[in-house]
Amino acid sequence: MATRHHARLPPRRELLAAERGASRKKWAGKLPVALISPNAYPVGMANLGMQLIYHLLNREDCIVAERFFVSEDGQPLSLESARPLADFPLIMASLSFEEDLPALVAMLAQSGLEPLAARREATISTASPLVVIGGVALSVNPETTAPFADLLVIGEVEAIFSPLIDRLRDGWQQPRLELLAALCRALPGCYPPALYEAVYENGRYRGHRAMAANLPARIRRAFAGNLDEAGFSRLLTPHCEFSNLFLCEMGRGCSRSCRFCAAGFVYRPPRRWTAPAILAALAQRPTGIDRIGLLGMEMTPPETLEAVTRALAGENCALSFSSLRADALSDTLLRLLAQSRLKSAAIAPDGCSQRLRQVINKGLSEEALLDAAERLCDAGIVKLKLYFMIGLPTETDADILEATRLIEKIKARIDPIGQARGRICELALSVNYFIPKPWTPFQYHIFGGEAATKEAVAVLRRRLDLFRRALRGLANLSFDGGKPENALWQAVLAKGDRRLAPVILDMALSRRPFRQAMKDHGLAPEEYAALSGDGESVFPWQILDHGLNDDYLWRDYGRALAGRSTTPCQPENCRRCGVCHD
Repeated sequence: MATRHHARLPPRRELLAAERGASRKKWAGKLPVALISPNAYPVGMANLGMQLIYHLLNREDCIVAERFFVSEDGQPLSLESARPLADFPLIMASLSFEEDLPALVAMLAQSGLEPLAARREATISTASPLVVIGGVALSVNPETTAPFADLLVIGEVEAIFSPLIDRLRDGWQQPRLELLAALCRALPGCYPPALYEAVYENGRYRGHRAMAANLPARIRRAFAGNLDEAGFSRLLTPHCEFSNLFLCEMGRGCSRSCRFCAAGFVYRPPRRWTAPAILAALAQRPTGIDRIGLLGMEMTPPETLEAVTRALAGENCALSFSSLRADALSDTLLRLLAQSRLKSAAIAPDGCSQRLRQVINKGLSEEALLDAAERLCDAGIVKLKLYFMIGLPTETDADILEATRLIEKIKARIDPIGQARGRICELALSVNYFIPKPWTPFQYHIFGGEAATKEAVAVLRRRLDLFRRALRGLANLSFDGGKPENALWQAVLAKGDRRLAPVILDMALSRRPFRQAMKDHGLAPEEYAALSGDGESVFPWQILDHGLNDDYLWRDYGRALAGRSTTPCQPENCRRCGVCHD
């Protein structure tokens, strides 16, 4: 079976014309751009970000863009022309998840290209291309990726796409560092790591030093503001993951201020697309596609949802959501779910207890969760997914056991509904591990709760086992829990810095486990997973400027530990965090 990172590309004769590129541009007089995905073909093809960049690139007359995916066959080849990656002087990539970085580095190495930016030649060429990397993972922490990129694009590329492409087209034959310095000075979000030195004293980060004149002290993110166009699936094929699911954005960011969620902070202020923008995106749905996935439902105003509901009524389509906000299930939404034949839905308590939901600022009461489960089941849902996290700040075994009692109460509410209709609703539990993320109030916390040493993994494993054992005997319930060891690696990457480059390179070239690779290079996972601080601390990722007040996250961390809530983000009349200051 194909894995996330290793899958065989279908034979070119089986690929549809749309997959090979709707317009097979000739290369003469154009700048060839390789758009590479660190995922295997089915997953990478479905990525909305990659589809958008591919669309924007090929909309430019001066560009010919071709796509590359991770392959088990060795050297990656272009989907459009089967050319090797080494034929392209400009390479662009997007990282949604930090753990995709080794696969991206391996693609460069397999193609005979130098993975480390510092070893590339001063002149840009096909033998030594310019590597540009973007994606939300970099807006959270760019430093782990920095050694492999000539240019990191921080924020939303739509905000700077046209001037960025113009400057790359006109200047890619300049000396590499000269072009990168010009981009950094001219455009927000353009971060050339080679022109910034990370300074350490006694192993502790102290700041970045600009290596050229007139560079900004920090990199201000590119922010697209209120876009006129909602994102949507631009390519659906039989080979693509979610091949019969048309995805459409309802908004971007989130107003809820959950303290564990980096997207809720780096995308501030949250934006809601208008009903006309959403309907225009939905109108692009290809004939024959009868499933629609709506992204960002938790923020959608009732009047917008009503307009979407009316537009979809009678179209005989099924809806899909990543998860639903338990306290925002309006009658309109429930009617839409019932009409769309949706059989599965997800809600996210996240915190195992009411106290922990207060700590993480989730703002969901037990009664809201019970009521949501009952109403969803009554609307025809036959599989209800519940998302929990373990390892949250201040968590104890008592919190884990409270989650099991909540699940028993949910079953007591929904089982009679299932019995009456002749089909019991299945509960599917997904239990993940809390990862302290940069640009959240919990960036000051340590992985594994209070045991941020080699015991952290053991503590998490024990709590997962406690959770699982307490639910034994409950019928129609499935339990999916990940490996704490994998979570430790995610925590390392989340708070990583440039010193991890040899480790990433070693893993990419040899597929060595992260613990062994770190040991071989004199590093320990706990050095990163246990990284903490206070209101005076500086962190490597603070080379970025998201507009947040310097002490806002620290003060909110204090509110979290005290069990105090923070009101949702209100851009119209709130100036608390600093992002919306004039």
